[in-house]
Amino acid sequence: MNPRIKQALLWLVTIALLGGCVYALYATGFFQTLHSRSAMEAYIAQFSPWSHLMYFVIQLISVIVAPIPSNITALVGSVMFGFWPAFLLTWGAVVLGSVIVFLLARVLGHKFVHQFVSEKVSGKYLDVIQRKRDVFLFLAFLFPFFPDDLLCILAGLTDLSLKRFLILCLVARPWGLLVACGVGGSALSIPPWAMVLMGLIGLAVFLVAMRYGDKVEQAILQRMNKD
Repeated sequence: MNPRIKQALLWLVTIALLGGCVYALYATGFFQTLHSRSAMEAYIAQFSPWSHLMYFVIQLISVIVAPIPSNITALVGSVMFGFWPAFLLTWGAVVLGSVIVFLLARVLGHKFVHQFVSEKVSGKYLDVIQRKRDVFLFLAFLFPFFPDDLLCILAGLTDLSLKRFLILCLVARPWGLLVACGVGGSALSIPPWAMVLMGLIGLAVFLVAMRYGDKVEQAILQRMNKD
């Protein structure tokens, strides 16, 4: 088979599968639960005894294609399943989803990537990822104001090896999820003063990210471009 035809078929099948996953969530009413933690809990619980698997699938899809906030669903999962099960399921889903989009971008190229990443975002980050790779991706995965899921797709267009990308995901991506699961997880015994402290720290990080996120992001990009 002609390589171009083969790639086009693979591209169409991939888009169809991803679209099917999103439609399945829509048809079963998942997106109507995003405004309410209790509604999301009820949605996931209805799939018992497969609720853990459904939770994993939701987290996986949130990385690959759907606009689902992983930290919010991580908090819901920790309330339902406890801290460690929710964290491990979320971490596994986020890492697997990151690897999937990385490989899809590598195999299907720019045409596939631009279905998810705008030319503006691609032009802003791709050159830095190509030149700074490990350092930039590590920082981007740690800081809350970078579009880390989109950066995973763009990383697939570079010569970064899958092994190095996987290590970066395993090391840098879980920290925000760890906090989200820790706040909601009944498995952790956290005294009231610690909960208050965590809440204040979280609020401070959120406010700083909202107020200075663009400036910090731009400063990092400028520093990367100078080096």
